[in-house]
Amino acid sequence: MGRRRSYLTDAVWWSGTVSMIVGQIGNFLAYNAAPAVIVTPLGALGVLFGAVLASWILKEHLNILGKLGCVLCCCGSVVLIIHAPKAEAVTSRLELEERLWDPVFVIYALSVVLLLVILVVWVAPAHGTSNIMVYVAICSLLGSFTVPSSKGLGLVAQDAFGEGPSSGRALALFAGLLGTLAVSVLVQFVFINKALECFSSNVFEAIYYVAFTSTVILASALLLREWTALTLTDGLAMLCGLTTVCVGVVLLRISQEALITWKTKTD
Repeated sequence: MGRRRSYLTDAVWWSGTVSMIVGQIGNFLAYNAAPAVIVTPLGALGVLFGAVLASWILKEHLNILGKLGCVLCCCGSVVLIIHAPKAEAVTSRLELEERLWDPVFVIYALSVVLLLVILVVWVAPAHGTSNIMVYVAICSLLGSFTVPSSKGLGLVAQDAFGEGPSSGRALALFAGLLGTLAVSVLVQFVFINKALECFSSNVFEAIYYVAFTSTVILASALLLREWTALTLTDGLAMLCGLTTVCVGVVLLRISQEALITWKTKTD
């Protein structure tokens, strides 16, 4: 029996990896051009296109429930975008520094770091390959640092590299945010690859999208406070939109389990 070929020699893997890198660059630019609560829900489009590509390239066919789940993810995302707050709450480095040291955000960030350490060091080695939520939790929790870091870099760069004398404090903050972003993106990349080796890309991407969106919205609410202008009506509409997306993910999961059961019976 020949040795199993490494995915590093797979052209499809490399094309997907390069596309992911380009997508991350696009996300970075988008997060600096609009509030995170508007940009993040657009990831639902990735669920739809991912399902199409997985069906075409990986032959992971979706039944009617799976297709309906993808449509619901996109519809819920549109509702989130329409009713998300449009105003920026943090517009300068000084405001960002003040928010970073807010006790509520500090406690939240430390809690996320502690949970990530537990998941990566103890839970993932034991249960990662058997429970999809382990890898989903790791990748989505890292979004709590990825998005605020991307947003913060755009604000801090103005003081660190703009006209006039550069501030040592601004440079230090820029380096810290850049390091945080690099580590979080690399760790996400590693565990996304691990997840795709064990689970269906359709199911993982859909569940990951919902979990990632939820953590980013929470982190943005605590740090960037992009919710200060949100009305009760818009808040209820966004809750309905997120619920719609969650229903879509559930349908995708049911669809995948039904497909696995059918394949098991026919083999």
